[in-house]
Amino acid sequence: MGKSLRRIILIPAVLAILGLELFWAFRFEIRSTQNWPVIDAAAARYKVPRRLIAALIWQETRFNPARRGKSGEIGLMQIMPQSAGEWAKAERIEAFKPETLFDPGTNILAGTWYLARAIKRWENQADPIPYALAEYNAGRSNVIRWERRTDLPPESFPEAISFPSTRAYVKAILKSYRTFGKPWERW
Repeated sequence: MGKSLRRIILIPAVLAILGLELFWAFRFEIRSTQNWPVIDAAAARYKVPRRLIAALIWQETRFNPARRGKSGEIGLMQIMPQSAGEWAKAERIEAFKPETLFDPGTNILAGTWYLARAIKRWENQADPIPYALAEYNAGRSNVIRWERRTDLPPESFPEAISFPSTRAYVKAILKSYRTFGKPWERW
């Protein structure tokens, strides 16, 4: 194949990929806009980067507050009622009902608290975020097992995750967290 033919094929392909990236970035920004006040409040309260909260919500539900998971997860951040109960107890919220997790404000606060707790557990790692995301998705005991069996450097932890769906989950959130929002200062 000649150089000019390769260019004819390569240039539209690269432009299409860039266009898709921009489309997803703008879709992410538009869908998340209505939740920014709550995300900002949760980020400040629990000291979690707001881009990370937004990236997790995007991966979990694409900002659909009515979403229910197959295992009973509820709302934007797909919180399990038991985890939300732990949040309510820690925050001294009496008479907590799992149905309130369909409220974006409650859901984002509970989910961010849970994520912050996981980040704190892994703060001894060079980058605790991949470990916390894996815990959020697959549970602490699995992350402990993956951490112990890896001979990879800490930045390669996602490669040690033996559940393909959790590995993809962590990588997707990290990509969104590190990519989306860079053109916008508010992130």
